[in-house]
Amino acid sequence: MKAILSLSAALSAASLVAAPLAAQAQVAAPAPTPAPAAPTAAAQPVTPTAQELSFGSHPLQRLDFYRSAVPGPRPLILFVHGGAWVGGDKSDSTGSAKIRHYTQAGYQLASVNYRLLPEVEIEQQAEDVAASLAALLDRSRELGIDTSRVVLMGHSAGAHLAALVATDPRYLKRYGLVPGDIGGVVLLDGAAYDVPSQIVDAGPLLGFAYQVAFGSGSPRQLSLSPAAHADGDNARDFLLLHVERPDAERQAYRLAQALESAGTRATVAGVPGRGMEGHNRINAMLGRSDSQATPIVDDWLAGLFGSVTPSY
Repeated sequence: MKAILSLSAALSAASLVAAPLAAQAQVAAPAPTPAPAAPTAAAQPVTPTAQELSFGSHPLQRLDFYRSAVPGPRPLILFVHGGAWVGGDKSDSTGSAKIRHYTQAGYQLASVNYRLLPEVEIEQQAEDVAASLAALLDRSRELGIDTSRVVLMGHSAGAHLAALVATDPRYLKRYGLVPGDIGGVVLLDGAAYDVPSQIVDAGPLLGFAYQVAFGSGSPRQLSLSPAAHADGDNARDFLLLHVERPDAERQAYRLAQALESAGTRATVAGVPGRGMEGHNRINAMLGRSDSQATPIVDDWLAGLFGSVTPSY
């Protein structure tokens, strides 16, 4: 699902009105030519208003739903925000460019909150992502969602959580779903797809921070590593984007290789942007015409679902 169009309004032209002929072959004096109309400004796509939905009793178990500008059952993009598993929010992490771009292109878009460390563990955060997806699909007819065309999209820690739900079946199982029900996954510069190797690559300081989040034991680190689950049932297709961060690039290729070894399609693409500035910009800019990531995602999305017949 990569296609996304931007709408622009055409400028209107003023028409000239000719003076009528007078009776008895006498020509009336020509009417004054009206001044040309001032060109109208190009219409800017309107950002739709969020409809907040609940999928649990905790204050953070909420999502914002943005309705497509195109009527009928439409593909769904569910966005999972980043924030190192301890922060971030659906309201300020999604970005208005994404909202305008994807809804104007005909996608239903949702952005989910989830409970944060240290109140809960990462397992519960993945459960929240799965619960939010199930809640949206349960209301598919009301919300105009084509359940056969679903994409998870995540940035940073949200990319890890999206990948985990899309590879480890235990999170969706309680809702009668499997990772194969997810048509595609777009991962924006994540770096925790193989947690044990990321802890080593990150160095002592960041490695310790990862151990705080994922624990110091290898079994739990592996259980929270999407690459360790890629040999089973997965979402049907993955697009892994990274900026110029060596660990993010290594992690993207590790997960892609694990997916491809299991027969799951996976595409890795790099975009300009150095370090954490680039890491933040890929998310903030996605959906804008001057983002190099936007056409990559657009083309991938268009190829993913172009021939699927809408269905509930």
